[in-house]
Amino acid sequence: MLCVSALYIYPVKSLGGIALQEARLEARGLALDRRWMLVDAANNFMSQREIPALALLTVRLEKEGLLITHITSGLQLLAPYIPTTENFMQVTVWEDTCLAQQVSPYADEWFSDLLHCPCKLVYMPDHSTRWVEEKYAIAADITSFSDGYPNLLIGQASLDDLNNKLAKPITMQRFRPNIVFTGGMPFEEDNLAHFTINDISFYGVKRCARCVVTTINPDTAEKEKEPLRTLASYRLWDNKIYFGQNLLHKGLGSIHVGDELKVLQRK
Repeated sequence: MLCVSALYIYPVKSLGGIALQEARLEARGLALDRRWMLVDAANNFMSQREIPALALLTVRLEKEGLLITHITSGLQLLAPYIPTTENFMQVTVWEDTCLAQQVSPYADEWFSDLLHCPCKLVYMPDHSTRWVEEKYAIAADITSFSDGYPNLLIGQASLDDLNNKLAKPITMQRFRPNIVFTGGMPFEEDNLAHFTINDISFYGVKRCARCVVTTINPDTAEKEKEPLRTLASYRLWDNKIYFGQNLLHKGLGSIHVGDELKVLQRK
């Protein structure tokens, strides 16, 4: 039997994740997942690909907002859930452009000083729409500031298989999934075309191609050669390294650690 073993959200794109026992699934994905993002002076998204130091910023949900902590210096910022400005702008995430709202001038100043570059913290309001790539969409699917899809699924057996090949094991943090499951064979997620969790339908639409973010040590922000070097030896197709399955979904509601994945169709 396949069961949910972990749930994660990443409220601010490319900053630290939060483990949950229960998560609410909304149209864009798990509630609060990647609804905030840092953009540069040209309103282009910022990520660990260019700024590994973002890995050193953790996020915690508080009553008043997101508590962001720089783990090296201990500096903290409380970013309100509701932006304090009425400043809207078009921002770019990969090939997409969508509407975003500036959170607060103070947050912009805090991040700019910490990262030594001008940047803004923005929020995706409910009336902003970012479509999933039409080639893989099922029916008018939308997403947040994610790399392109509402949910990412990885099997614990896949990570275990990889760690058996590594000299130094790594954690699931490197791959930033939303849903982790136990049971099945390594890379079982590759073949899951349609399954349900609590009567919510999920569809595996595209394997996830991995980038250098997986090589950034989340504890030190240092770049390493693993796990991409080892993954390239057995998970490389068409010059891309794959680990995990991007998901679309139909239906809203809550999912929990311990819930069963009921497989309805395999690829």
